[in-house]
Amino acid sequence: MGKLTATEVKQAKAGDKDRKLADGGGLFLLVTNAGGKRWRYKYRIAGKEKLLALGTYPDVSLADARKRHQAARDRLAQGIDPGEVRKVEKLTKHQAAADSFEAVAREWFNQIMPGKSESYSVRTRRIMEKDLFPHLGNRPIAGITAPELLAVLRRIEARGANDIAHRAKQTSGQVFRYAVATGRAERDPSGDLKGALKPKRTKHHAAIIDPPGVGRLMVAIDGFQGTPVVKAALQLSALLFQRPGEIRAMEWGEIDWDAERWELPADKMKMRQPHVVPLCRQALEILRELHRLTGRGRYVFPSARGGSRQLSENGVRTALRTMGYDNDAMTPHGFRAMARTLLDEVLGYRVDWIEHQLAHAVKDANGRAYNRTSHLEGRAEMMQGWADYLDNVKVQAQSGNVVVGQFRK
Repeated sequence: MGKLTATEVKQAKAGDKDRKLADGGGLFLLVTNAGGKRWRYKYRIAGKEKLLALGTYPDVSLADARKRHQAARDRLAQGIDPGEVRKVEKLTKHQAAADSFEAVAREWFNQIMPGKSESYSVRTRRIMEKDLFPHLGNRPIAGITAPELLAVLRRIEARGANDIAHRAKQTSGQVFRYAVATGRAERDPSGDLKGALKPKRTKHHAAIIDPPGVGRLMVAIDGFQGTPVVKAALQLSALLFQRPGEIRAMEWGEIDWDAERWELPADKMKMRQPHVVPLCRQALEILRELHRLTGRGRYVFPSARGGSRQLSENGVRTALRTMGYDNDAMTPHGFRAMARTLLDEVLGYRVDWIEHQLAHAVKDANGRAYNRTSHLEGRAEMMQGWADYLDNVKVQAQSGNVVVGQFRK
């Protein structure tokens, strides 16, 4: 029987059982009873008969199958088992995939993210999947160079996202250092890119820090026509001035009604330290009223999509925009700057109390970090003074005459 022709291979039909069409030298086309066509090479080595898969038709043509067959025969002539070579190639390919940038990055992400905030986790995943994986994902992490990484970061810069380019550099550096620690790379090439990117734009969160403006803001919040949940979130953002994500994630189980305070666990805090927020009379009134609506669920501010989720990241921001305050005038984070400035410059409270209440890292004269209950009595007095001040500037704004002065009792 002669060699196969391309036409014979193409026209070969399935039968009642599998059949073989020989091409010579051990190469044959296996036509299965289901209609599949698979190239096989039958050979003997060390007295044993073996089969080597060479691909499927039509992905592998007759000519391609013959080339693969000849390469296998050449190895066999040298005393090398082509089947064992195939196993090594598969293992090497699998190892290369396991050591790719994407594989190592996902391993790092799964190791480090359980201890991070949800917003940080989401932002980091987005940067990896949108900006890094499409260009570096399949590359062996040990082979990625500084110029190659820079080219990827330049793509991000080209769309005007300088801040994201810097974050992508930081994230990739963490992945490379993890690869070094786990034996998949020799060094972190991101360290060679210091000064190579365009400077980050310093953008402070917009905030209202003049008393008349604060008074008008409080009037606007008081008259907000949105949902009770969003209105309460606006009110408590001003009264408690904690980070927007912490406000949104407030849970009823964290409220100590007897002690009149909100106790945040360490895993919710940016500094990974538990935090206590004394609740002023006004905040307690708002929470008691809101408890009638959302108290059966987990979150103080549940999402409109369902009580198992917290208020969305844009809930308070959108409310501010509805009230006429865009991102250049006031942001959810701006309530912190507003309180920080006026508590110090207008009300004259101790800076360490203010910083501690903002959940910033504060140390005593001996360099020791304050614990969560440090100066709690003084901070409770400050929080009540702040709430009373906001009430006063609101009343003054309503009367059209905001008075700047001391409102501490």
